[in-house]
Amino acid sequence: MKLDVIKLDSGKAGSVDLDDAIFGIEEIRADILQRAVKWQLARRQTGTHKTKGRSEIKRTKKKMYRQKGTGGARHGARSAPIFVGGGVAHGPRVRSRATELPKKVRALALMHALSSKVAAKQLIVLDEARLDAPKTKDLTAKLQKLGLKNALVIDGDTLDENFARAARNIPLIDVLPAQGLNVYDVLRRDTLVLTKAAIEKINERLAPQEAA
Repeated sequence: MKLDVIKLDSGKAGSVDLDDAIFGIEEIRADILQRAVKWQLARRQTGTHKTKGRSEIKRTKKKMYRQKGTGGARHGARSAPIFVGGGVAHGPRVRSRATELPKKVRALALMHALSSKVAAKQLIVLDEARLDAPKTKDLTAKLQKLGLKNALVIDGDTLDENFARAARNIPLIDVLPAQGLNVYDVLRRDTLVLTKAAIEKINERLAPQEAA
């Protein structure tokens, strides 16, 4: 499949060939995309929320009153969850919420995400993402000329510092290097913008999985 390549100033810069196995999947599997997004979001959770149990409450461990003869229930400590100021029963504990997802499924989900952008005509290929100066005003004007208001821009191994600094002040515009490409960020933005360098890196990354 061929797509036109444009410059940041909206000029034409030829065309580029896209691998159909990566960018041309016809039947998009929503279940695979859901698994990948769920896996990513689970790994983001810190899991550090916690409450104190009865053994962690600083209160006297002395028995409150005698076991029998009071006419009331039997209690042994003020730190029991039934009392105000006592521990919390079955409260949250520090734990990891990360789940497992096979590498092949992750790669397949990324290919389906890229193909979904191509099918929806929401993929733009840039010659390069570079600026002479880190000026947000200039980049905003260029993006508006391209019709980009909500987009994810993927570059090669490294980002142009001027472009990255100018873009971080623009709402709904994300910029990532090729190794940072992921399913969640692709799906959360309306338009995916890839540079020619990014396409080369994507092919290198996903070609072994495609062969497998």
